Amino acid sequence: MKLLPRSLGFRLFLAHLVVIAVAALTLSLVAATASPGVVDVHVAMMRQRPAMGGMMERMMADVEDVALSQTFREALSQALAIAGVVALGAALAVSALAARHLVGPIQRLAVAARRIAAGQYGERVPTSTTAELNDLALAFNAMAAGLEESERRRTQLIGDVAHELRTPLSTLEGYLEGLQDGVVQPRPETWSLLRDEAGRVSRLVEDLNELWRAESRQLSLEVTAVAPGEIVGPTIARFEPEFASRGLALRVALPDGLPSVRADRDRAIQVLSNLLANALRYTAPPGEVAVQAAREGQAVFFAVRDTGAGLAPDDLERVFDRFYRVDRSRSRASGGAGVGLTIARALVQAMGGRIWAASPGPGQGATFSFTLPLA
Repeated sequence: MKLLPRSLGFRLFLAHLVVIAVAALTLSLVAATASPGVVDVHVAMMRQRPAMGGMMERMMADVEDVALSQTFREALSQALAIAGVVALGAALAVSALAARHLVGPIQRLAVAARRIAAGQYGERVPTSTTAELNDLALAFNAMAAGLEESERRRTQLIGDVAHELRTPLSTLEGYLEGLQDGVVQPRPETWSLLRDEAGRVSRLVEDLNELWRAESRQLSLEVTAVAPGEIVGPTIARFEPEFASRGLALRVALPDGLPSVRADRDRAIQVLSNLLANALRYTAPPGEVAVQAAREGQAVFFAVRDTGAGLAPDDLERVFDRFYRVDRSRSRASGGAGVGLTIARALVQAMGGRIWAASPGPGQGATFSFTLPLA
């Protein structure tokens, strides 16, 4: 440990020296002030000379007392000086060790922070036996783990976006090249396919833009008091034809008298629509999807329960991650872009609610729930 003039170690070391100097000065002053009287008293008690005697004898005894007291004080001063030197050396050694013990973990934190700044996100620091330093190390390691996870997600996002764009762009490029070379005939089916692929790219870009705005809190929310029926009703009306065409039952349980919630009506409908679209996508006919709402403390609870593919325990949290799909074999055309639930989570959190998933297991259906605070 380098004890530089402006370092914490040097300042701790200097603080210990100041404490030692004050203690030594106090000890010396008290010893110099109190020792003469104490020594004289003890010398007189030790001599215990008789009350009667000649003048000469008493004078000689007084001289001997003074000499004895002076010798004792000199011996005491020498002993204090020797003890002070030894104590100072021991104190210096202990102060250096204490400063090293306190500054060492902080220096390791500084080194680890510089490595993380250089991109080494796997860097961690050991914990300490000192409570405060241990808390600091734990907080630093948690921060480093968060940065490492963020970097992993960023890298994965780049790869996922490239993967999602590759298929439609390859299709567009292949057909356009075929049209240019005359291999593919410009039939209505060809133009319809090209329009569909271009629409998929456009929708993916729009989804990514919506996701960015939601996660960066760039959305403009018009939060007002909204009745739960104003959220559930329009959403159900929109999805009923799709469920009927797929041979799926769509049931609604909306009790009367539910209090209004504090939300952006359009964004709340978007959240519920994303959950219904997810249930529609992963529920095979003849299946059932149920939408219900109920009061839960100071919030209203919305749930979409399906009898579809279900979720494994490891999927319950990851299902809200960007581009995550439970069934990896699904294409983007049949499995969606993989950001609908991520957008739903960001919107619910922006409106002051929470969202989660529950499932008994694969093949046993799933329930996606969210809450919105009371108005």
